[in-house]
Amino acid sequence: MPTFALVDCNNFYVSCERLFRPDLRGLPVVVLSNNDGCVVSRSNEAKALGIAMGEPYFKLRELIALHGIEVFSSNYALYGNLSARVMSVLRDLAPRIEVYSIDEAFLDLTGLREPLPVFGRKVKTEVQRLTGIPVGVGIAPTKTLAKLANWCAKKHTRSGVVDLSDPARQEKLLRLTPVGEVWGIGRKLSAKLEAMNVATAWDLAQQDPAFIRKAFSIVVEKTVRELRGESCLALGESVEPKQMIACSRSFSERVTDLEDLREAVASYTSRAAEKLRAQGDYCQLLQVYIRTGVFNPNEPRYGRTASVPLACPTHDTRDLVQAALAGLASIYVPGYRYQKAGVVLMEFASPGRLQGDLFAPPPRPGSEALMATLDRINARMGRGTIHLARVPATPGWGMRQELKSPGYVSRWSELRCVT
Repeated sequence: MPTFALVDCNNFYVSCERLFRPDLRGLPVVVLSNNDGCVVSRSNEAKALGIAMGEPYFKLRELIALHGIEVFSSNYALYGNLSARVMSVLRDLAPRIEVYSIDEAFLDLTGLREPLPVFGRKVKTEVQRLTGIPVGVGIAPTKTLAKLANWCAKKHTRSGVVDLSDPARQEKLLRLTPVGEVWGIGRKLSAKLEAMNVATAWDLAQQDPAFIRKAFSIVVEKTVRELRGESCLALGESVEPKQMIACSRSFSERVTDLEDLREAVASYTSRAAEKLRAQGDYCQLLQVYIRTGVFNPNEPRYGRTASVPLACPTHDTRDLVQAALAGLASIYVPGYRYQKAGVVLMEFASPGRLQGDLFAPPPRPGSEALMATLDRINARMGRGTIHLARVPATPGWGMRQELKSPGYVSRWSELRCVT
């Protein structure tokens, strides 16, 4: 019988910030989304004050001042670095691992001779010791049950480890768990199930899989089977290549000038090109879009998208930026206050399946070597160390990050000093 463990970092962004600020342990802390818009991570102390996930920052200013809540802008370089360290520790502990998100990973424990609760505690201890990040561990015969075990470990235990290998323990937890807490059961689906008197995870597990498949989908049917202890979701060691790569941001201030939009689009395209090369593909079609804000009724609204086919499949940043700027020029209209821009790469081709075009211009000489060198330097020295001249180092339209912590792991000048 297969055995899975789900390892999930506790309040991950907050834990990353506290790692370099131990004075914040035990105090309420929140981390904000892009442009300091809303709350995306909360410490347990902040949760106890009633701060909800997704709560707009501007609504919390009085509460923050009243309780002395520490607030941080998102520091993605820090979070990505610490995530990689956590996953590295997990790879050393388990024979197979699936990185599910920046703060979660499934482990395959099938055939493990060590008692599962003992192994779970070892994982928790080692990750904490080697990275400083606290985690919860849920162990079960299916991935869906492992998710529930992890939820229970973080919500209802002090040890932070729950083993659901015993069917009796599975039933006890399923009877106590609201159906909305089941992995893959969202708010809308939960409401439909509750209307059918399916209020708990146990109720869902008792449903006929064939009926659930007909009434909902094969995905929900697999969820039912997994709740019964039947493994339907295998461990995926490698992430499937993306069929589409998007990069977009909302501006910190409204943008009206075409040159600012060109800088933004060039910047987003450069980032998308890095991701494209990382998965080893070439792009044959690019889309670029711009739009104004949607929440101000007193301002005129405008939004358009342009699709730009590429004469020759490419992952060269220069070619992609050139195409994106041509698309932008075709849809830009002066007189509007633009709030967001974005680029989407699509219709990918792998190196062995490139279809040549007799009439297309020849590829840039040395393109492959140049892009590989660029990526290697940026990976070693920090993203953006080398970039196109069109991409500004400190754009005026960039994200608002007024409360961002230092680059503890990404900038020599911001290393933490100990005296």
